[in-house]
Amino acid sequence: MSGSAGRAFPRLSGKRVLVTGGTGFVGRHLLPRLLESGARVTCLTRATSRTRHLPEDVAVARADLSTGQGLAEALAGQDVVIHMAALLFGLGWQDYLRANALAARVIVNALGRVEGGGPARFVLVSSLAASGPSARPPGVADDVLPAPVSAYGWSKLLVEQILGRALGERLVTLRPPVIYGSGDRGLLPVFKGAARGLAVSPGAFREFPVSAVHARDMAQAVLLCCGEAARGVYHVNDGGVYHMSGFCRVMGEALGRRHLRVLHLPLPLMAATAALSSCGGLLWARLAQAFTGRAPARAPNWNLDKYREARQAGWLCDASRIRRELGYEPRISLAEGMAEAVEGYRREGWL
Repeated sequence: MSGSAGRAFPRLSGKRVLVTGGTGFVGRHLLPRLLESGARVTCLTRATSRTRHLPEDVAVARADLSTGQGLAEALAGQDVVIHMAALLFGLGWQDYLRANALAARVIVNALGRVEGGGPARFVLVSSLAASGPSARPPGVADDVLPAPVSAYGWSKLLVEQILGRALGERLVTLRPPVIYGSGDRGLLPVFKGAARGLAVSPGAFREFPVSAVHARDMAQAVLLCCGEAARGVYHVNDGGVYHMSGFCRVMGEALGRRHLRVLHLPLPLMAATAALSSCGGLLWARLAQAFTGRAPARAPNWNLDKYREARQAGWLCDASRIRRELGYEPRISLAEGMAEAVEGYRREGWL
């Protein structure tokens, strides 16, 4: 899958681009590409945001997506907004609604205070979880009727609807599957398990098909959606159809584990472990709140909401329209992407 994209990237020379969630791991891969395109990039940050990885040419704007403080000022004068900030792991549906859906409402309210209504282009990084599962290739199409199965998926769909009503055709939405690459903490426990020679696939006596995309290809898709040709909702992937067991074995090879053992765990056992993890997370959150006055920074990666996604037959999506209309062409193979991720983890001292 290596090669050049079918069409030129949109030139953003002189365009002012505001990025939310730019301090996350996808931002590490996206921000340099935006700068290369000639954009004048501003990253929205909170007081607790870690900014040491930001390129020196990226400006910083302090704002709060929960209260809206400073948000209208950050949005003013921007040509493009790329909204990637989201909660991936929560302890309950309230967490996802508060961090994702209500944040979208705050953004809409802030846009209403911006002269001229704000940017001409708004790119939302949503999730395949908003579309719902599919186990049959090529997977969920862009025009599918959404059918989320998790609180996270419903919250992302609500974000799409809230922003869509306010922005109309100015909104372009990307629904990626599993995104992986250097800097990602979401899959870090899976990489750590594979480093010890062990991985898990949901369900006994079955395979679990998934789509995936490396963060560099995800950055390519986001950049393409900043162009005038982009319209509506696009799914994106790396062109492959993987079983979770095969996905993890390629991960193991990148880690030097050529004989990785993949356990196909029965769903009732996975449900029990998810319940225990969720209960433990809730207990820890209450203790932390009682003794420190602050909730933990993040919920457990494995919880009941993620189990709701894992018990499905599979998560495949069809990226043919973004290829056809925008010239998206995945450049990172699974083996190359896993090697890049492992190298990044080791560089950070996480593995």
